[in-house]
Parts: sequence; structure tokens; C-alpha cells
Amino acid sequence: MKMKGLIIALVVIAVLAILVMRSYNKMKNTPAVADSELIEHLTAQNFAHKTKSGVVLVDFWADWCMPCKMMAPILNDVAEATEDKATVYKLNVDEHQQIASKYGIRNIPTMILFRDGKEVERIIGVKQKDYIISSIEKAQ
Repeated sequence: MKMKGLIIALVVIAVLAILVMRSYNKMKNTPAVADSELIEHLTAQNFAHKTKSGVVLVDFWADWCMPCKMMAPILNDVAEATEDKATVYKLNVDEHQQIASKYGIRNIPTMILFRDGKEVERIIGVKQKDYIISSIEKAQ
């Protein structure tokens, strides 16, 4: 009887492992969503200037980051919904490590909400559109 339970447990674990690998491979091969025309990519040269006034959301991301790819269509929607309230930017942490380090970015995606150049909120991980919009509205 114990042997039968062990075999069942091993089969369940094997099936779960196969399902996880299939999901991972599907996500890994998912094409990246193009950024909205409303989202500009920041650099070390323009970061301070672009974030110094108004309400600004900066998405710290990387090409290899699967959760970052999941956030792309959500950020496109946020940029369109908040076009008159806030500006949405992206900063590639691999290309601009000095800025990511300055802001203590340890996990991606991380979004920092600035108001007049000062950080007012930090959003870590994949979040829904409504959550991000709510944060932007609070920052105004």
C-alpha cells in the first residue's frame, strides 16, 4: 500500500514538472509586445531631465525578464489611460546599470513613480492596470 502511494506521488510530480516546463517554453518563446508610441526609453543622459517635473512612471526592465514582457501590454494601456495625467518611461537596467544601482533596483520589473523628481512610490512585480493607474492618481 505504501509503495502504491509513492508511485502515485511520483507520477503526479512528473506530470506537474512536464506542465511547468511546457508553460515555461511557451512563455519563453512568446514574442515581445511593441511599446506604445506614448512610452519613451530613458538613458543615463536624459533620466534626470525627464523625471524632474510632473508625475512620471519609470519601468525598470530587461529584455530577458519574462515578467517584464508580461508588463509591456499593461504599461501600454496605462500610458494611454493616463496620457494627460502622467508620463510613462522605460529604462533598460542592463544598458543603464548606473541608474538602476542609484535607485537600488534589485528586482525587475520595478516601477518607480516620481512627482517633480522625487520618488513617491515603488511598485515591484507584475501588477494590474487598475493598480498602477490608482497609484498614479494618488501621486497627483
